[in-house]
Amino acid sequence: MDVYVRRGDSLWYYSQLFKIPQQLIINSNRNINPQTVSVGQLIKIPGFVTVSYQIQPGDTFWSIAESRDLPLDAILLLNPGVNPNSLQTGQTITLPLRVTWRIVNGKQNYDYDTMMKDIRQLQTVYPFLQVSSIGDSVLGRDIPEILIGNGNKRVHYNGSFHANEWITTPILLTFLNDYVLSLTNQNTIRGLVTSPLYEHSTLSIVPMVNPDGVDLVINGPPSEEPYRSNVIKWNNGSTDFSGWKANIHGVDLNDQFPALWELERARNPKTPGPRDYGGESPLSEPEAIAMADLTRRRDFAQVLAFHTQGEVIYWGFQNLEPPETEAIVTVFSRVSGYEPIQSIESYAGYKDWFIQDWRRPGFTVEVGKGINPLPLTQFDEIYEKTLGIFLSALYL
Repeated sequence: MDVYVRRGDSLWYYSQLFKIPQQLIINSNRNINPQTVSVGQLIKIPGFVTVSYQIQPGDTFWSIAESRDLPLDAILLLNPGVNPNSLQTGQTITLPLRVTWRIVNGKQNYDYDTMMKDIRQLQTVYPFLQVSSIGDSVLGRDIPEILIGNGNKRVHYNGSFHANEWITTPILLTFLNDYVLSLTNQNTIRGLVTSPLYEHSTLSIVPMVNPDGVDLVINGPPSEEPYRSNVIKWNNGSTDFSGWKANIHGVDLNDQFPALWELERARNPKTPGPRDYGGESPLSEPEAIAMADLTRRRDFAQVLAFHTQGEVIYWGFQNLEPPETEAIVTVFSRVSGYEPIQSIESYAGYKDWFIQDWRRPGFTVEVGKGINPLPLTQFDEIYEKTLGIFLSALYL
């Protein structure tokens, strides 16, 4: 919601008027010096939208404010050209409306366009979210990263490395939505006050690493050639892509990282296909390159890659993980009921590379149970079980 500064206004005053933490207002207006706001400047107030209201007989600003539990000055602020002493029946004014509902509806076939629409709407309502592109997919789709938080501890979550594991994307964005609702409404999540998490940590989320693959699974093959013909050929002539994990080049993006990549290649397919082909070299695919570049740039303290399925958490790689990792995964297991497994005979994954190169905690979280893609009927159960992991990773 946008307001225009009046004489005597300040960001602190807006925080009191709208009951929004001042830091969220400051972070929603990064181009403005909070100490020197000037008359007429546009200020974004997070957690609110505006609605139109038509004046009814007998209405006054005071009665409208009282009936809607709004401060009178909030209405005056949004209607600078309206004389409150001469309201006319039928006249339209603007009212602030606090957002208390989720924007993200995760219980649908959550393709790339749906995700981008939700991200744009989240950023509009919560402008303290920083959204940027970390790179492009093979088909030229932006791969968005969302940053939230004010702290020095940098934590990273990602989803949809694998195309038919796309349910991880709306799970991640539902958590983000609940997190911003908690911050702006100053409510708890599972009894936990979230403002200290915001001040302690900066969270990076890449909700859909593999947008071309996700759209292939949900919407079918692309119209562009040779991609359309290739994926149908690699899928044995079938247009049912429910078993497809790879990107549109037929490369498994979670077999793309230089962490004993040669061992993974030796036992996996040598040609493009729905799954397990790691490419002709590590980091050959634009999506994997984007994730590697992001990770080097951000210098994360901890990373969590969300996959499906199995309700397990993999937390080691070649005994290179630091000692604190076991204590962290013990907490993750306790809050989710998921089984911690140090390692399996698997290489070249994103968390493997992170552990190998940074010697910091990295986790692959396999959510849900069943055959991929998991049905949306599991959405609520998956979310409830992973919510504790999302919160704990920011806290620990």
